Amino acid sequence: MGSMNMEKRWVFPLVMSSLVCIVIFATTFNMGIVSSLRTINSLISILPSRISLNHSSQLFAEGKVLQTPPSLSEPSLPRFAYLISGSKGDLEKLWRTLHTLYHPLNQYVVHLDLESPAEERLELASRVERHPIFAKVGNVHMITKANMVTYRGPTMVANTLHACAILLKRSKDWDWFINLSASDYPLVTQDDLLYTFSDLNREMNFIEHTSQLGWKEGFRAMPLIVDPGLYQTTKQDIFPVTPRRTLPTAFRLFTGSAWMILSRSFVEYVIWGWDNLPRVLLMYYTNFVSSPEGYFQTVICNVPEFVQTTVNHDMHYISWDNPPKQHPHTLSTNDTANMIASGAAFARKFKHDDPVLDIIDKQLLGRKNGSFTRGGWCAGKPPCSRVGNPTKIKPGPGARRLRSLIGFDLAMQNQMNKP
Repeated sequence: MGSMNMEKRWVFPLVMSSLVCIVIFATTFNMGIVSSLRTINSLISILPSRISLNHSSQLFAEGKVLQTPPSLSEPSLPRFAYLISGSKGDLEKLWRTLHTLYHPLNQYVVHLDLESPAEERLELASRVERHPIFAKVGNVHMITKANMVTYRGPTMVANTLHACAILLKRSKDWDWFINLSASDYPLVTQDDLLYTFSDLNREMNFIEHTSQLGWKEGFRAMPLIVDPGLYQTTKQDIFPVTPRRTLPTAFRLFTGSAWMILSRSFVEYVIWGWDNLPRVLLMYYTNFVSSPEGYFQTVICNVPEFVQTTVNHDMHYISWDNPPKQHPHTLSTNDTANMIASGAAFARKFKHDDPVLDIIDKQLLGRKNGSFTRGGWCAGKPPCSRVGNPTKIKPGPGARRLRSLIGFDLAMQNQMNKP
């Protein structure tokens, strides 16, 4: 009986101590789990940010440029961004061309180069600033720090890229870039152009191009030139230097018209240059004769992403000799029928206030008394003295001509792309 009582006396402490050990062990184990879970959770919370950081640092520019968030409501009407450039004596020509091209939805950069007198550039700046429509809408911008632009030299390419950069900075709401000179003139209204392009894929690029250089291989691609406009403030013609160079093997050369309609995505590619090709080719074309007729063509045709977006037409009516000389014909009233029949959006080149421009104003543009080209946006009295509804358009016969031309070009392009 004594031994049994002794055993019973030790049972209770043993049971209690066992329970205490179990509780301590369980508590320690649970704290370890909690601590481990917290550690794991902290790692999980950090890990995605590090993965995201590494991913963004790998793609940086490409991620910002290529991964554009989808638009929830794409506007039905496109918008155009224009460069209208001129030189000495072109003030009035440029001012007239600007009025024929104006629409409140678009963006415009105007430029008189450094050869033009300071008085002309100041006068243009004053007109833009004081114009009631331009001042209210705020879509006409002048390059006040003028660039020197040498004909046939790379300074023309540099000036075009400068304008593109300004337009990208000024507005996010344009779809195509169009470069024109003061000697160009539209053959359709902006309502015609907006209406026609509203149905098109906004990645399309209208740029004349060919890899068949012909005589240009020996006279333009192989000579080396220097453009004094790159480093002097007085205009001089380009001059050749030695030795000549061979044709490149790292890329294929293309040539075509210096006038084009480029998609915003391609303009961004050329300006931002997340791929090095635009910069490499810009340096290559610095010493190229008539680089404005090759730089953009060579860039776009050497990039698989963009070459499929090209339409081989510059949307211009230009009359050349056969074989072509350095300059096209100056158009006159004798060319009116051919210009209209071409279906083109623009024509060049024209003399200042040539009578043919008055015919175009009257027959094709409905423009009177030096005012804007009539459009659905025009309001007030006299007409176009006030901006009404910018999205209201009134396409006319010019839209039919232009749609016919683009439809023909696209059909030809598809036929050529068939195996």
